Amino acid sequence: MLPDALGVGEPGAWDDKATWTGSVVAHDGRWYLFYTGISTAEDGLVQRIGVATSDDLLTWHKPLDHPVLTTDPRWYEQLDTAVWHEEACRDPWVFADPSGGGFRMLFTARVHSGPPDGRGVIGQARSDDLQTWEVLPPLTQPGDFGHLEVPQLAPIGDWWYLVFSVYEWAHSAARVRRASAVCGTHYMMARSPLGPFLPAGDEFLSGTPAGPFYAGKLVEGPRGEWLFMTWAQFGTGGRFIGALADPVPVIQEPDGRLRLSTQPSLDAVLADYTQPPVPARSHP
Repeated sequence: MLPDALGVGEPGAWDDKATWTGSVVAHDGRWYLFYTGISTAEDGLVQRIGVATSDDLLTWHKPLDHPVLTTDPRWYEQLDTAVWHEEACRDPWVFADPSGGGFRMLFTARVHSGPPDGRGVIGQARSDDLQTWEVLPPLTQPGDFGHLEVPQLAPIGDWWYLVFSVYEWAHSAARVRRASAVCGTHYMMARSPLGPFLPAGDEFLSGTPAGPFYAGKLVEGPRGEWLFMTWAQFGTGGRFIGALADPVPVIQEPDGRLRLSTQPSLDAVLADYTQPPVPARSHP
């Protein structure tokens, strides 16, 4: 077993409370890990994005003592607990800029106006050196969700797919009036990697009310086939398990829409899952 790749910052640092999910890219012989950080000073309510680097994917260093990206009030909501419970700026997905030179970042954010339950968007930024970032207007339009998490951009055939996940409670009232609220992985599609991205209908790629699966990703297999892999966050009785479901083949319809050959099976996950022993509790 290998040690943790990355931990929290030193006391007083911008990321001294927790580090959350992100993505890794390679550039000029070095690996860059972009991650979400929160601080104890703000009780974890403000999210920022930082970077760590590695030459071997085993030992990671934080080259900067500050985040590389924070929300820009020109477009994005700042912390206001009367409106939303946090300042959303997390889950960075970084890729080569398709418009030529440099890099792009997608991240979870909220716009600063409109119904509070529908302000969720995928924000974007660009950089030439992976350390200095320019925040750009949102890649998606608000309206349907309070937030959209763990974005991914994937090219399949002539289409680009923006994959993201949403909990059932993060659906806006406007969306609930036309579609059921589910927990799982959704997607939008476009002809260009920079959009405009439009929802491929209301049906999630994988989702059920209060469903066990979340944060799904599209993964290209060794023969060029596309697979869907998702995280099983909890099992029966709502107990957290943090496991991975088996890969599921993805089918691309003639109009570009995606569907799964079968939905992920929680029974299959639980059959392979070994529950860790619960340590005995001592009593005074």
